[in-house]
Amino acid sequence: MSAYLIDSHCHLDRLDLKPFDNNIANALENAYQHDVKAMLNVCIDLEHFDDVLGIAEANSNIFASVGVHPNETDGRDPSVDELVALADNKKIIAIGETGLDYFRTSGDDLEWQRTRFRNHIEASKQTKKPLIIHMREATDDTLKIMQDEKAEQAGGVMHCFSEDWETAQRALDLGFYISFSGIVTFKNALALKEVARNVPIDKMLVETDSPYLAPVPYRGKSNQPAYVKNVAECIAELRGESYETIAEKTTENFYRLFSI
Repeated sequence: MSAYLIDSHCHLDRLDLKPFDNNIANALENAYQHDVKAMLNVCIDLEHFDDVLGIAEANSNIFASVGVHPNETDGRDPSVDELVALADNKKIIAIGETGLDYFRTSGDDLEWQRTRFRNHIEASKQTKKPLIIHMREATDDTLKIMQDEKAEQAGGVMHCFSEDWETAQRALDLGFYISFSGIVTFKNALALKEVARNVPIDKMLVETDSPYLAPVPYRGKSNQPAYVKNVAECIAELRGESYETIAEKTTENFYRLFSI
């Protein structure tokens, strides 16, 4: 391979493995054949944390995170101390995904979601492991909590970014990276394409969020880490840069952000 990619956000424990003879090793091999060198397997609830960590521990080029997604309401809600304890593993390189989502979780009182977010930020600062932030229809509250809780002390990434350039600048001002998923390949994602053109190349990551949000030409199908190459190729075209440059820079950025 002349250039390597890292899928900076995927959910390997949730992949559709039917096309791979129900064997995750085959799915990973397919990703390697599409230039994907490493992956960050992201946790969204503690009930499946052991599965997430287990995949990382079984593969030298896969890392993991610990956290509870803002939309998760059925499982255990961790304390700061529990997050810190679970993060005490060399394979755990990030806290999250965490953040706010007012789209899929509605109601008059979402303070529990904001409290959960604050706890993750505190755990991130204590462990010195960066945050993976999910933000949907909660821009102002998300960024305000990040500012109030001094999230910049831990740093991190705005995962699956889907907002406009003004919002991206606010996150960049806090020192956060911007990660692009398959959404950037969608024809109607005009504001996001502008963000992809303008984000400093040393603050950019690429991801699949697989099995969700497959890029064009696989939109509507189950996503997989191999498709992060489509994301990188789209960004290269938008910026008028080579695919090799985007691959090299986003890989360097990943290793720098997560201190690998």
